[in-house]
Amino acid sequence: MAATRYRRFLKLCEEWPVEETKRGRDLGAFLRQRVAQAFREGESTQIADPANCDQMYESLVRIHTNFYKNKYPRLKDTSFTGVTVEECKLILATDSGKQTEEMKKGKWKKLREKFSPRNAEEDSKL
Repeated sequence: MAATRYRRFLKLCEEWPVEETKRGRDLGAFLRQRVAQAFREGESTQIADPANCDQMYESLVRIHTNFYKNKYPRLKDTSFTGVTVEECKLILATDSGKQTEEMKKGKWKKLREKFSPRNAEEDSKL
């Protein structure tokens, strides 16, 4: 039975997309890591709690197939802020997060970083 569970999780991992815009924060990549940890021995892995494993699998399938999105359709594709899905994806991308952090820095901090020594070798030269 563990072999069947393992194959189902592998199939789910294959179907789950990896979003390159969310490096380090992607649910698909995290899922792959967790499956690799849980099934270290592959098909011969002994599962301590099969009922919990099956429940987790079913929950992940519902997320992957947009079960609740289809069950409870939204009237509009915007939120209370008026931001569309595409704009939200752009905002949540890892690269835009780095840009936002850069914008949050004050002028004094930017100048200090620009003119401060980069490493210990430069410290010793001064």
